[in-house]
Amino acid sequence: MDRLLSMRVFERVVNEGGFAAAARSLDMSAPVVTRLVADLEDHLGTRLLQRSTRRLSLTEAGESYLSRVRNILQDIDEADAVTRSQSTELEGLLRVHSPPVLASYVLGPLLANFRQRYPKILFDVEVESTNEPPFEEFDITLMGTDEGFNGEVIARKVIESEAILVASPAYLQRRGAPQQPEDLVGHDCLRLKQSNGRPRAWRMWCVHDPDNSREIAVTPVIAANHTDTLLRAALDGAGITSVTLDTVAPYLTRGELVRVLDPWITGRLVMYAVLPSRKFIPQRTRVFLDYLVEQARMQAGSALQACAARHAVDEVR
Repeated sequence: MDRLLSMRVFERVVNEGGFAAAARSLDMSAPVVTRLVADLEDHLGTRLLQRSTRRLSLTEAGESYLSRVRNILQDIDEADAVTRSQSTELEGLLRVHSPPVLASYVLGPLLANFRQRYPKILFDVEVESTNEPPFEEFDITLMGTDEGFNGEVIARKVIESEAILVASPAYLQRRGAPQQPEDLVGHDCLRLKQSNGRPRAWRMWCVHDPDNSREIAVTPVIAANHTDTLLRAALDGAGITSVTLDTVAPYLTRGELVRVLDPWITGRLVMYAVLPSRKFIPQRTRVFLDYLVEQARMQAGSALQACAARHAVDEVR
C-alpha cells in the first residue's frame, strides 16, 4: 500500500465530502479512491469514515487521524516547495478570497502589473461577501474591518484608511451641503447595511478633535449591502454616502464627487491579508503579499495627495 497516497486520498475525500467528488478532483476512478481508503483503514485496524447513502462523516478515530494527516502532508508539501524554490522561478497557483469592494479597488488593479513581473504565477480569485471567510481554503484572504479588530487569525496589516462622507455636485447644488453632522437628518443618506440587515446610526469623529464624536440617527433613502451600488447612486446624485478615502479619491480628484462635513469622518478601517497558517507560506504567497502591501500604501499616499490638491484648488476658488 502506498501509505502517503492513501493519506492524501483520505484527506481529499473528507474535504470534498464524498468518494465520487474526491475521485473527480484527483482524476482517479471512484473504485480506486474507495479501495485506497479501505486499505488505509485495514492498515490502521479502525474505521475512519461512517458511510451511508446520504452522507459521509468522520468517526472519532477519523477526526483524530485527519488532524495528524493534515500536518504531515503540510510538512511534506513545505519540504517540496522549499526545495523547488531553490531551483526554479516563482510559479504556481495563488488562491485569493476577497470581498467585492476590496476586489474592485485594491486587488484587481494590482494583478496585471504583478503578472508582468511573475508570469508563471496564476490566480484563482473568489469574490464573496461573508461574515466568516474560509481562511483555511485560500492562500490569502483579504478583509476590511475597524481599527479595533483583534481576531484570532494570522494576519498582516496592509493599509489603514478613513471613511468620509461624499456627494455629487448635482446633489449639493439641489439640496445644499450639510454644515454640521446633525444636518444629515434632513438629507438623503445612502447607507451600507450591517450583518443584521439594518443600518446603524452614523457615528462620526472630528479628525482635529478625536474626543469630539457624534451619533446621528438617519433613515437612509437607500440601504444596500454592496458598496459599489451606493457609490454609483451617489455619483448619479442620489444622496450622501460614506466610503473610504482610498476608494473615492479618483472621483474627488476629477470633481465627480465632493467631500462633505470635512474634517468629520465616519470611521477608520483597516485592511488585512489573512493567511491560513504561519507554518507554511509558499514563496509565491510571500512575494505577492509584499507587493500588495507596497502598492496599497503607495496608492494611499497618492490618494491623500490628490485630495489635498483638490482641497487647495477649491480653497482658491
